[in-house]
Amino acid sequence: MGRFYTPAELALEFNVSTTTLRRYEEQGLLPHVARSTGGHRQYTFIHRLAFAAIRSMLAGFDIPVVYEVMRSIKDGAVTEALWQINQQLHRTQEEKIRVGNVLGMIQQAQLGSNQKMKTPGGPLPIGKAAELAGVNTSAIRHWEKEGLIASIRDKENGYRLYDLTELRKILVISSLRRTVYYVDHLRELLRELEAHQFERIDRSFQLALAKLSERLQAQLEGVRHLMVYIEAYREHIYKEH
Repeated sequence: MGRFYTPAELALEFNVSTTTLRRYEEQGLLPHVARSTGGHRQYTFIHRLAFAAIRSMLAGFDIPVVYEVMRSIKDGAVTEALWQINQQLHRTQEEKIRVGNVLGMIQQAQLGSNQKMKTPGGPLPIGKAAELAGVNTSAIRHWEKEGLIASIRDKENGYRLYDLTELRKILVISSLRRTVYYVDHLRELLRELEAHQFERIDRSFQLALAKLSERLQAQLEGVRHLMVYIEAYREHIYKEH
């Protein structure tokens, strides 16, 4: 039998509180944790690997994704968990492509291109604008509430519509929302977009692309830790049965 780890030992190793470790257990992310005769938690090597996987994955994936993946593994649905991870990696790739495309659109304008993004049939409804930007319609409503964009209303049904100018703003906001955190900074960038002053916008997009590359590296490092945990967990389950 291997050694036991105390909550304090693992909390120190992973630079978290013992409360955080307990929360992972309470959320169903870990294999069963035995208790000593005195009622103290007895974390083992498999729990240490689980904590390593969780902490590493949280650097690149959103909390709900990490929790869902760890629960799936605990329930024996390893293949499903791996497909969930693959889906998230695919979304990172899609976001990189979309951000690159929007940057290309801006750079074309910077070079004086007269080509314009087509909006067949005139201004786009919020659903189509959200689809192009890769966001939820609630995000666009929030940006409008913050005064970053403005819609016109369909005369027949009152629904929001967005013309080419506002659609460009939506695409810029959706591309930079993870790296430009302050509304005032976004508002200033949008003013520069309208004034065709592209230098700072270009730098912001380059930063966004760099952050996406960093996220991908963090995600792949998380996957590495996850695969180590999965192999150990399979062996752990095999020995128990």
